Amino acid sequence: MSLMNVTGIALVSPKAAEENPKLTPELLASVLARYSRSNIGLENILKKVDLNEADASIDRILKFVDYGHASIAGLTGGIAMAIDDVSMWLAYKLFEIAQMADGQESSTRYISMDETSLLEPEDIGIPLGLAKEWKAIMLESFKAYQDEYDRLDALASDNPDLVRYPENAKPLVIKRIRKNYALDRVRYFIPFACRTNMALVMSSRMWTEAIKHLESLPQVEAHACATAFRDELTKFSPRLVKHGKSEFSYEVQARQEFEYSLKLGLEMLSIENRPDDVWVKVDNDLPDFLPEMQSMEDALGHRANRYGRSGTAIRRMRVGFAWNNMAIAELRDLNRHRTGHRFTPLIQNGFYLPPEVDPAPHEDFLNRQKELLKTLMELKSPAYVYGLLLGSQTPFEHSTHADKFVYEAELRTGMGAHFRYAEHLSKVLHKFFELVPESKQWINEGTAEPE
Repeated sequence: MSLMNVTGIALVSPKAAEENPKLTPELLASVLARYSRSNIGLENILKKVDLNEADASIDRILKFVDYGHASIAGLTGGIAMAIDDVSMWLAYKLFEIAQMADGQESSTRYISMDETSLLEPEDIGIPLGLAKEWKAIMLESFKAYQDEYDRLDALASDNPDLVRYPENAKPLVIKRIRKNYALDRVRYFIPFACRTNMALVMSSRMWTEAIKHLESLPQVEAHACATAFRDELTKFSPRLVKHGKSEFSYEVQARQEFEYSLKLGLEMLSIENRPDDVWVKVDNDLPDFLPEMQSMEDALGHRANRYGRSGTAIRRMRVGFAWNNMAIAELRDLNRHRTGHRFTPLIQNGFYLPPEVDPAPHEDFLNRQKELLKTLMELKSPAYVYGLLLGSQTPFEHSTHADKFVYEAELRTGMGAHFRYAEHLSKVLHKFFELVPESKQWINEGTAEPE
């Protein structure tokens, strides 16, 4: 990958902790592993560690502590990596893979939407004969983005009632919210191949897992990223990251999911704005010998906000919820709710544009985009994902526990939530209320007021 850049970020002690023990990630893991097999205490173990000969100390301890590398690799603490100039597709995939990571990605509100933000076709595996058409369509998407942004920003300036400004808002706040009004409605034209930056923090155990996943995928960008991660992580955790290599079961599952996506994608390919259809399933069966003794009021009624602690009556409840038409623009963020399992075939069974954007002027462009996708999928090209735009709609399912669902629903309908998040989560939440009516008065559905 010519422009992708991965940088590991080493931490230093804050001044208040200057006198505390200082260990490298692998030395920390080996000392804590030794600690779990000893009763002599941390101080005595550290006395046997020579910081000037850290590698020898690590090898000596790891030889003594003879059990699975994964549990030791989880003790390295958070290793931070900044990843520049990856596609939005790869950023999405990393968040899907790295469920135990903390991370951030560049907001679409702060990325230049022009040719400089487009990855080169040869870097992401676009077939040579389609490279010219692919690039032309991607540049047309940027043009549509800019044209619609200019129109909507001017419209909001001339018609302030279109935007829900907070009462007594200051001029700078009004300007920001007005711009966001336009930005949030035109982002559906952004290519999934647009460059973005992201940062992830996780242990060696999770980094090696991420590398295995990346190497199992058919996209060349994923392989380049796996290599870059391994090279950088070797500086922090050389013994443990060596376990991050391609593994047969990962490859089989990745191949089968790819084949499923191609089959479904060709069957359902469309640029029609697919209307909302939501699915919710609640499972609250409990063992006879361990019944629930708590009411829903006891479980949810004591929270001051969504960050409050929920009770067992909601935490023990399993819930699955799915949408038929999640635009990738929304998928990128809903995919970051890390609990449970998320699944999407990542296809284009429709194309979402908000009511403020007339699809008619863009119909020819979107038909070309659809034909490009069709050709890429017929060729069984893994690069078909780079033909998607953020408006591409795809089915998306999330299964988790009800307390995590409640948090997501309150967050994504609450203050500052994107209008489309709020629509999606509101519909699912109302289905949930039908199934669990006693929860309704204790769950705070917001109105997505701007902030």
